[in-house]
Amino acid sequence: MSVIVDTFIAPPCPDEIDVLWQDEHLLLINKPSGLLSLSGKNPQNLDSVHHRLVQTFPGCALVHRLDFGTSGLMVIARNKTINAALCHQFSQRTVKKIYTALLCGHVKQDEGIIDAPIAKDPALFPLMSICAINGKPARSRYQVVVRCYQGTELPLTRVKLIPETGRTHQLRIHCQQLGHAILGCDLYGGLAWPGTEKTPRLMLHASELDFVHPVSGQAINARHAAPF
Repeated sequence: MSVIVDTFIAPPCPDEIDVLWQDEHLLLINKPSGLLSLSGKNPQNLDSVHHRLVQTFPGCALVHRLDFGTSGLMVIARNKTINAALCHQFSQRTVKKIYTALLCGHVKQDEGIIDAPIAKDPALFPLMSICAINGKPARSRYQVVVRCYQGTELPLTRVKLIPETGRTHQLRIHCQQLGHAILGCDLYGGLAWPGTEKTPRLMLHASELDFVHPVSGQAINARHAAPF
């Protein structure tokens, strides 16, 4: 039996969490890049979205997570009842999430679908892998916003990414599968491109989040532009 050991120690994150909107039931926040969603088992990884928010909003719970390097919109439940209701929306895939990303290279097609099952492999931890045999179904859509250059040499493509499933590292590994890793990605090739060695962060941001308020029934359409 393989034992997975996580040796990652998160560097300090000086950026604050922006609370964009709140009521007595939930919060909408902008998570900074470089902050864990949940505290890790290692005491040095205590700082996280949940650890910070629970100081001000006791009893709050994370309905979903964003990767350490990903910034952007998250909805936070303020009690167990709201958490259960929001989790149900996520499990039923009625929540719409759209991400903004910068990909290495110029993507040829203006839009497309990446349909590739994703599996955990203890031998590759923390990486996930594409595996048709053991992988769970994973599907993402992309839409090109603009093809550009960083400086005069590095071709980049700004895209919208729409995950139809929610697997770990899904967008990052699917972009690698597309042949255009997300700029700044240290796990799936975004740091292997010329000129990307000093990229300050993962260029992935949760920019749109649509769901139904579990109490009022109101449609919530949250938007937050990418900082890159």
